[in-house]
Amino acid sequence: MEPITIPPTLLVAGVGVLVIGMLLWRSGARKARVAADAARAGARAVSLAGRVLVLAGLIVGVEWVVITYALHNVTLVGAVLGLPALFAAYTVVKAVTIVGDSGGYGRRGGGKR
Repeated sequence: MEPITIPPTLLVAGVGVLVIGMLLWRSGARKARVAADAARAGARAVSLAGRVLVLAGLIVGVEWVVITYALHNVTLVGAVLGLPALFAAYTVVKAVTIVGDSGGYGRRGGGKR
C-alpha cells in the first residue's frame, strides 16, 4: 500500500495552528489568573478542565494528522511530538521546583532582622 501524501503547506499550517493555540492558551491563562479572584473555586476548576481538554484535543488532532499522513518525515514527526512535550516538561518542572527566599528564618539567632 502506497503512503498517502499531503502537501507540505498543510503540515506547516497544522503546526502553525498548534503553536498559535499554545500562545493563545498562555494569554488566556494569564487573563484567567487576573480574574481568578472574582470567580468561585468550583467554576474555576470546571473552566480550567475545559480549557485543558480543548487544548489537549487540539494537540492530539495535529499530532494525529502528522503521524497519519507524514510518518515517513522523521523531522516533522519529532517536532510535532517534541514541542508539546517541551511545554509539558517546562510546566511540570516549574510546578515541582521550590524556589524562594527563606525570609530570614534560616539565619542564626532567630527571625528577621
